[in-house]
Amino acid sequence: MEVSFSMQKKQNIFVRSLRELKSTRCLAVTALLIAINITLDLLGLTIKLPPNLRIGFGFLCNASIGMLFGPVVGMMAGVCTDVLGYFAGNLSMGAYFPGYTLTAVVGGLIWGLWLYPRKVTVWRAIGAKACINLFCNIGLNTLWLTVTGGKAMSLLLVTRVPKNLILLPIEIVLTYVVMRLVCRIYNALPGTVSEQVASGSAR
Repeated sequence: MEVSFSMQKKQNIFVRSLRELKSTRCLAVTALLIAINITLDLLGLTIKLPPNLRIGFGFLCNASIGMLFGPVVGMMAGVCTDVLGYFAGNLSMGAYFPGYTLTAVVGGLIWGLWLYPRKVTVWRAIGAKACINLFCNIGLNTLWLTVTGGKAMSLLLVTRVPKNLILLPIEIVLTYVVMRLVCRIYNALPGTVSEQVASGSAR
């Protein structure tokens, strides 16, 4: 019975997320966040940390979409962000590679499953960002770099695993703080039905 209830709950999340696409507000906010994400990438706005680490802000746009509108919208936004971002500024880097689009889709799915509908707690922020770093950054993106660059995956992991582990705590804090702020702003919009935002205490 518990397994059946859990499966039904997950299905309801996908159905509810799909229904979000009927909302003009969903489409407008998602388009805005996609545009912000691409702009941040084109401008190269990052926080530089010693020795050679950088924290970007694009993942916060992805997280916001998944949190506000769920996994279905998050996955669709991932496709749009990756493809539009490529044509907007990455044409000089060579042929389009669909593997990174798949990474963006998986990322949108993860954000939506962990944070939708506007469920922001410390533990959810930790779980979501840890999954992103593990499956998307360390897993899929390292595989795509191996395929496109010809380097051994083991050699890439030597540098990519420590980098993602070091940045993870900072990215978790950013995720939690910014998602709480986004929730407040979104819930303050006229006509928005507020979701209960958890206090951040462990559950």
